[in-house]
Amino acid sequence: MISGIAHVNITIPKGTLHHAQEFYGTTLGLTSAPVPELQKGTILWFNLGSSGQQIHVTIGSTDPTSTRHPCFKLDSREELDEIKASIYEHHLRGGPAAPMAADKPGEQDSGTQAKEYPTRFFARDYGGNLLEFTM
Repeated sequence: MISGIAHVNITIPKGTLHHAQEFYGTTLGLTSAPVPELQKGTILWFNLGSSGQQIHVTIGSTDPTSTRHPCFKLDSREELDEIKASIYEHHLRGGPAAPMAADKPGEQDSGTQAKEYPTRFFARDYGGNLLEFTM
């Protein structure tokens, strides 16, 4: 029986692994995990808290209009608002690791608006990966 998700793998453009470290490690605050020796320099792993779940970031084909995405869960509305502000500030600041798109705090979120989705928002990382955040 499946008991959860071990990891979600997302892809980024060649030569941008250091931008992934900045965005996922610094902007999102995820903790790096060791990768297999033979994969160093080609992939990054990030732990999602102490859940045992991970996000794997690897070089590969990207499509900035794709709807494939991981959904990151936060424990409170305050944490959701904090990470939304962090992502939006990085988007405004710009730079090579800046998100391509980010919902502006205090404005309507870009996702489908429905009573089933009262607390979520979306962003696109610098490589075009769609990211969802919810409680």
